[in-house]
Amino acid sequence: MTVVGPFGLSVRDQALEADVQAGLAAVEEGLLEATKSEVPFITEAAQHLVRAGGKRFRPLLVMLAAQFGDPYAPGVVPSAVVVELTHLATLYHDDVMDEAEVRRGVPSANVRWDNSVAVLTGDFLFARASYILADLGPEAVRIQAEAFERLVTGQILETAGPRDGRDPVDHYLDVLSGKTGSLVAVACRFGAMMSGADETVVDVLTQYGERLGVAFQLADDVLDIASDSHESGKTPGTDLREGIPTLPVLRLRERVERLGLAEDIALCELLDSDLTDDARHAEALSRLRVHPALEQARRDSVRYAEEARAALAPLPECDAKASLMELVDAVVHRAG
Repeated sequence: MTVVGPFGLSVRDQALEADVQAGLAAVEEGLLEATKSEVPFITEAAQHLVRAGGKRFRPLLVMLAAQFGDPYAPGVVPSAVVVELTHLATLYHDDVMDEAEVRRGVPSANVRWDNSVAVLTGDFLFARASYILADLGPEAVRIQAEAFERLVTGQILETAGPRDGRDPVDHYLDVLSGKTGSLVAVACRFGAMMSGADETVVDVLTQYGERLGVAFQLADDVLDIASDSHESGKTPGTDLREGIPTLPVLRLRERVERLGLAEDIALCELLDSDLTDDARHAEALSRLRVHPALEQARRDSVRYAEEARAALAPLPECDAKASLMELVDAVVHRAG
């Protein structure tokens, strides 16, 4: 039994392990090749986050989904490179919008250089992803374009906020389906599709990826409050400090609307204050950690994870399916 990929996924079948490891190694080579430029500065900026590492969650899903067809089919690895390049490009842009200073343990591109370099480098990665995608056929181009539209729409909806009368939690879940679920779904879809898997299998894995992607992000929301820095790999309460309304905070505000409890109102007022103040931030974090809203957000994450598990039911029993199930367990474990 060998551990591969994010979350310590354990692969018990040696042939599957070999396929996954070889596939991920090929993806890593493909990422480095795709981020080379005749201009050394562009290469340095484009490879900045590639070399910083990362979970490679999406390429792992491509490799596992490809097991339901021919995992050695020529389009499998390039499609994984496309998905990861797209993900990396969004990180460059996200860091500019969020004014982030650190990404994957290294200074973000906007801090190391400036916002213009970060935005243009993200654009460069999108262009390289499109170049590779062109060789995978018009259907792949269409699928990626639709996912990219959903991703951008999700980001815009997050920036705009819910329209009048719209439930903020429903709005937030729609945002996550676009921002995160869409690309995770494409990873599963490409893996199955490029391997020549049956269309019903492709559909099942696409649905699985969509739900898993949302569960993954909701688990991150819980971790941002509940974990220590060793567990999560980032400073606890980062989203809280930046005023990003993640699900635990939205569940708290929902509870205020429903029950109007004085202690909940006081906590909302604290969250609305200047949380760049370390003392206020620490108090907000400690109070949220023991609040029922955090447990509600945890249950939401588990619900999406269980929906991902249920989506896999039609697939035949095999080691790849067992590994996909284990990824669901890992997401649930992250959410506690």
